[in-house]
Amino acid sequence: MRLAMSRRQWAFIGVGLTAAFCLLVFAGPVLAQETGTEPAKQPEQNIFFHIIKSAGIVFAVALGLPSIALIALVVLLMLDLRMSVAIPPGFVDEFIDTVNKRRFKEAFDMARSDSSFLGRVLTAGMSRLQYGIEDARDAAQNMLESIRSGKEQLNNYTAVIGTLGPLIGLVGTVLGMIRAFMSLSVGGQPNPAELSKGISEALSITFLGIAIAVPAIFFNAFFRNRIIKVSMDTGHIADDLLTQMYHNSKKAGSAPPATAPTATPPPPPPGRGTVTSPPPA
Repeated sequence: MRLAMSRRQWAFIGVGLTAAFCLLVFAGPVLAQETGTEPAKQPEQNIFFHIIKSAGIVFAVALGLPSIALIALVVLLMLDLRMSVAIPPGFVDEFIDTVNKRRFKEAFDMARSDSSFLGRVLTAGMSRLQYGIEDARDAAQNMLESIRSGKEQLNNYTAVIGTLGPLIGLVGTVLGMIRAFMSLSVGGQPNPAELSKGISEALSITFLGIAIAVPAIFFNAFFRNRIIKVSMDTGHIADDLLTQMYHNSKKAGSAPPATAPTATPPPPPPGRGTVTSPPPA
């Protein structure tokens, strides 16, 4: 069921991104139609390539680097926060079977050699299990919080990118408006081409900044909820496995050793060398 939900979410994300890209690429001729009765003097320009060209080299680099970082973070967190990676189903079944057979050293080696969330949490808890179940639970919880904190730190960078996008776009907006008003400040007749070019650059950079911020904010909320879910499921399963191992170890330690009963030797029969006491008078 979880795998089906994951594929459905990926399908929605892919359809949305594809629709947005098609809208940018193919909407240019529609939006560039002339509203007047005179025919267009210049060939129509695609709006997507016009936005990229208007951004310039400086803002292309300033907005391109956060975009690449966002894609890398999304791919990395998607791979790390899969439920099959955090809680391997085969590992859980094999661990339960090993613990039920009271092969505790083998179960500890199995958890230590597994790099999943559950394996790391179980390793921390089992290393303190000899001091009691409460101490083991505290150690497992500390390890779980450490793993969760590391994933949240990575996810925080998506929020930073979502904040930087509109700010970089705002800088481009201010520069474009400054350029537009500089064309008006020149004496004589204002040049409409220079004025429209400045306004177009301002709006283009603003659009690119918002286009980066929208998916960054979405994935930040998505991964934040995903981290909470994976952490809670890992903590519950780890607590159950530690409790089961603790009780099995107590049962194995409380069983008394099987010893053969010692029989009392019978008294030797009276013989020649045996001195018997005389009967009482």
